[in-house]
Amino acid sequence: MNFADSEVVASILKKDGYKLTDKAKDANLVLLNTCSIRDKAEQTVRNKLKNFNSQKKENKDLKVGLLGCMAERLKEKLLDQEKIVDLVVGPDSYKDLPNLLDQVEHNQKAVNVILSKSETYGDISPVRIHNNGINAFVSITRGCDNMCTFCVVPFTRGRERSRNPDSILREINELNEKGYKEITLLGQNVDSYLWYGGGPKKDFKKASEYQKLNAKRFSDLLELVASNFTEIRIRFSTSNPQDMTTDVIETMAKYENICNYIHLPIQSGSDRILKKMNRLHTRQEYLELIKKIREIIPNCGISHDMITGFPTETERDHQDTLSLMEEVKYDFGYMFAYSERPGTYAARHFKDDISPELKQRRLEEIITLQQKHSLERNKRFINSKCSVLIDKSSKKSDDYWSGRTSENNVVVFPKHNLSLGDIVDVKVNECTTATLIGDIYKVKV
Repeated sequence: MNFADSEVVASILKKDGYKLTDKAKDANLVLLNTCSIRDKAEQTVRNKLKNFNSQKKENKDLKVGLLGCMAERLKEKLLDQEKIVDLVVGPDSYKDLPNLLDQVEHNQKAVNVILSKSETYGDISPVRIHNNGINAFVSITRGCDNMCTFCVVPFTRGRERSRNPDSILREINELNEKGYKEITLLGQNVDSYLWYGGGPKKDFKKASEYQKLNAKRFSDLLELVASNFTEIRIRFSTSNPQDMTTDVIETMAKYENICNYIHLPIQSGSDRILKKMNRLHTRQEYLELIKKIREIIPNCGISHDMITGFPTETERDHQDTLSLMEEVKYDFGYMFAYSERPGTYAARHFKDDISPELKQRRLEEIITLQQKHSLERNKRFINSKCSVLIDKSSKKSDDYWSGRTSENNVVVFPKHNLSLGDIVDVKVNECTTATLIGDIYKVKV
């Protein structure tokens, strides 16, 4: 979300006469777009802020601003107490940036962290920054209504609301005309997409019968995008298990240009911990969903988020997580040790009672198991062909291209006479836990 938000901000500032630069030392304005989901992310931002403040000694005109989730949560501390930023702008206030910057130019501290019930930035055409011209994010929802006890998003990004499908199609059409080959529909919870004329999802019950009859849900939007842009590969992220419906899976299976990959966070394999997290699904319901996905899309790539060391987590709870992983055998995973986020229900009501050492041991066991499964899942591609969209050079060798399969596997292969944006068939010869390695079989486009 932050990457997509930065492109919205760039568009707003460009219209106000600002120019982008790749070099911070050349800038008179530095804006850091932030996340508060993990403590590590916050610490990274704090270190960057200290660096920029030291640059102020050399460049007296330099102004530093903080955007996004961290801005909303720490506005007073960063602006007034620590005095390390000149402006603070919440996720729903980007359109106010020109006015706030004017205040800063007149040596005033500027802040706007008001959360909106309607802002989706659907009228903003994002400026694609640091972009390869091949992949792009398209935001479809903002905010979240799911009050998971560990999560700050409902407090920092507000209520869930969806973007007008016409504006989404218009943005994708612009990308299509510019030659983009792949888009990712983006939201805190894309499966919760619900357009009924505007307003928060929670107010849908107040909608008219006409609005309810003509409402668009995520499966409807997915079909609209896939059927209107048949030459573009379509991905989406992120999904919440409680909102993933059969019609979404069936729509994926129906259209060849929708990638066979679902990121499906669960956070824990223990029903007790899931309840404590206020996750509105059980272990069994999640496993039944996995079964349904693989029945309808047999080769679907599936990834997870997993949190270890949540308050009161026992060894039995941890073993439940490991056994769930063994049952599902995910392709990829994003794994974290629990870090208490101020303002969340968990921070207010639960003691962070798992030692750092125990968290780390359990995290390492989860990572080790996931690496084992990733290797197993990657091995199924050996001696087979897979369609790959070339989107960058390999990190390890300029002689190799890198791209992703429909299932989201990274594939590297010799460059030959191919170009960025080509779609090729690659024969996979070997693999690691993270990468498929092969050679060209056939150029498709």
